[in-house]
Amino acid sequence: MRNRGILKNKKILLGLTGSVAIYRSIELARRLSKAGASVDVILSEAATKFINPLLIEAVTGRRVYTDTFQYPMSHIELAQDASLMVVAPATANIIGKFSSGIADDLLSTVFLAMSPRKVLIAPAMNWRMYENPLVQKNINRLKRQGVNFVGPEAGQLCCGEEGYGRLAELEDIIDEIERLLVDGDLKGLRVLVTAGPTREYLDPVRFISNKSSGKMGYALARVARRRGADVTLISGPSILKRPYGVRFISVETTAEMRVAVKNIAENVDMIFMASAPADFTIKKAEEKIPRDQFSDEENRLSLEFIPTADIIGEIGRLPEKPFIVGFAAETSLDIERAKAKLLKKGLDMIILNNILEPGAGFEVDTNRVSIIEKVKDEELLIQTTDLLPKEEIASIIIDRAIKRFKWRF
Repeated sequence: MRNRGILKNKKILLGLTGSVAIYRSIELARRLSKAGASVDVILSEAATKFINPLLIEAVTGRRVYTDTFQYPMSHIELAQDASLMVVAPATANIIGKFSSGIADDLLSTVFLAMSPRKVLIAPAMNWRMYENPLVQKNINRLKRQGVNFVGPEAGQLCCGEEGYGRLAELEDIIDEIERLLVDGDLKGLRVLVTAGPTREYLDPVRFISNKSSGKMGYALARVARRRGADVTLISGPSILKRPYGVRFISVETTAEMRVAVKNIAENVDMIFMASAPADFTIKKAEEKIPRDQFSDEENRLSLEFIPTADIIGEIGRLPEKPFIVGFAAETSLDIERAKAKLLKKGLDMIILNNILEPGAGFEVDTNRVSIIEKVKDEELLIQTTDLLPKEEIASIIIDRAIKRFKWRF
């Protein structure tokens, strides 16, 4: 569940060019409109060969522009009114025009009237075209001028070949749109987020784990990156899509997560330990344990559990530790237990939630949390949220963390 309030009442200028990937841009226009944005669409001449302007008008409920002389001064008025210009898909041809300052149609003319930093380009083309040195030169030239890019991705192309040139996923394009529309209040901050469960193996095929999906940690990573932070996400096994634009490190066991966190912890400003690493590990058998050896009550499988490393406690004891936000997923709202954990482990803040509350546990899109902050010595401040989408919870947590982080200096 995503919070799309950022797009409400924003004016998005969406440029569509002559790529087969244009069919995906119809859905992009629909999603932006549904999120409350006013979407004005410019079709290049080639784009009109793929789709009828009436289709776009039906999706956005607004006029579609196709010609420089269709409406007098539209190239200036559209640029002045737009919160952001998005070109998706962008062909090699339009990228070349933008880079060279050519203004021979409405889309290229509007581009010249826009601030480069208010433009987002999502390329889509055959991989040979994308990797052509001339196209790369044009892209790099635009980037140096401040133009933003998202994608392309590697994968199956419309022509049947595979390689880089596939239009970025719509969620990634929307993430970048939102990032460019918000105030980057975290710009310059280095943030580490951990997410998801870990696995501790009994043998090469069996393991113990927990129900953590990683949704809370991934939401924190997306929101922090959107607000300008340099974000690293360390994740245990998860089926979630990697957030666009973050540095991603995949781990499986608690020991692997410990190494990954310790390698980065001293070089970041803030850590959000939203993962649920296993508290215990087991001496792993080298081969699969045969079931038939333990088939009756006389021959039961006994396991010896060994405590895993206390990752957050180790970070809390660093001489020059970052600002640390811990998480406590409990089966009740035991405030006193969470307070004790915060003080014992040297945390600055701890987020407590009751995983048994409907809609607030593992594997769901919403959460209700109690934010416990260390004010000074053992004086604490507690704030409990409503049941909200996890992205909204992430924003609330980051707001409180930034306020407390600034008070430290």
